[in-house]
This record gives sequence, C-alpha cells and structure tokens, in this order.
Amino acid sequence: MRIDNTRRPAAAAGVGSYQKAGKTAAAAPTRRAADGASVLGIPQGELTPKVQEAITQLMAEVDSLRQELEQSMSRIEYLEELADQDTLAPVANRRAFVRELSRNLSYAERYGTPSSVIYLDLNGLKQLNDGKGHAAGDAAILKVAKILAANVRESDIMGRLGGDEFGIMLSHADENAARGKAEFLVKTIADDPLEWEGEEIRLDVAFGVHTIRGGGDAGAALEAADKAMYANKAGSRTEPA
Repeated sequence: MRIDNTRRPAAAAGVGSYQKAGKTAAAAPTRRAADGASVLGIPQGELTPKVQEAITQLMAEVDSLRQELEQSMSRIEYLEELADQDTLAPVANRRAFVRELSRNLSYAERYGTPSSVIYLDLNGLKQLNDGKGHAAGDAAILKVAKILAANVRESDIMGRLGGDEFGIMLSHADENAARGKAEFLVKTIADDPLEWEGEEIRLDVAFGVHTIRGGGDAGAALEAADKAMYANKAGSRTEPA
C-alpha cells in the first residue's frame, strides 16, 4: 500500500473511502412529475396549497442536510488521510504503517502465507544535513520515499518510520523474495543520485529483512527487521576493502 494520495494505501497503502460531495449522492426524492401532476407520488389535486408548500420546504431541508452530510464525510476522509500521511513524504507515517502491518500479519497467520518486512535506513543523512543543510537532507528523504513508493506493489505497505528509516511489508513473500526486492531497491536508489544545487549526490541505503510465517506482533517484526539491518551494516563495515 502506498500513500500517494490514493489511500496507503493503501500503502504504500488503511483510510476509509467516502462519497465526494455532489458526485455520488443518492437521488433526491421525486418532488413532482414533469407535468406537475404529483408531489412525492401524491396527486397534486389531493394536496392543499399549504401542504404542498410544507412538503416542498421539507424536501429542501432534506437536500440541505444531505449536502452537509456529504461535505462532512469528505472532510472526515481528508482528515483521515492527513492523519495517516507522513509530514514530509507522500507515504504512510509510522502509525499507519504499523496498523496496516498488524492487519497483514493477521492475514498471514489465518491463511498460512509468508510475509516479509524490509527495514531500510538512509546512510549518511547527518553528514548531508551538516554539509549541505537540512533542506538537502529533506530532499534526500523525499527522493528515497518516492523511489520506494514507485517500486512496490499496490498490495504491499510502504511507509516512513521516522527520520531516515523506512519500512516495507511484502505480502506473499518469503525471505529470498524479500531480500531480492530489497537489493533491487537499494540498487535503484544508488543508480538515481539526488541532484542538489548542480551537484549529484549518491544515496546509500542499508536494509534488513525479517520473514513472518505464522502471524506475530507488528512491533516485534519491525524490531527483528531493524536488527537485521544493523547486522548488515556491521557486516559491511568489517568487510575488507
């Protein structure tokens, strides 16, 4: 699920879908036939002028209430999307990601299908902030988020977990599939440098993978993937040049 102003997803991407005001409203009750012969199916001749006036006024009030309801529902949809979206990038925030991750883990447990979590970390963000300014760091985070969102399936969940960290939940993916996907994403990011003030800045991302085969807890799954990411980082630092 991606939150790319679709509703994560529903990342990425979890947000309710509501009717837009004035677009899919239920048809208003029939006021009168084209020839003016009836009001709400009642022959006009059987209604006094005062009753007709009262019915017309009532139907106008119903229409007004319907429009107010539709506007309120649209507002709720907007607020839910706002609450689930990251403050910087057009992807799910941590709260929305964990919620959708929990749902997918329940699905995996029920149907016995493997699912995997990829934990990604943008290396060198502090150095980028210190050397080029926080605007450059924000641009790097945004670029990584967009690349990740563009390269996951609609059925997957992708979000920013905070700072320079991202998470992806791959449904129906074992460890080998998840690791292959993570390596592809890391290479795609590295091959598409950030252009900043006339300079190309290569972005480097570390990853960790954790596979779930029987449900589990979202927090524990994230923690396991996070530990795997740091283990990969430590291993890369100890490799000979």
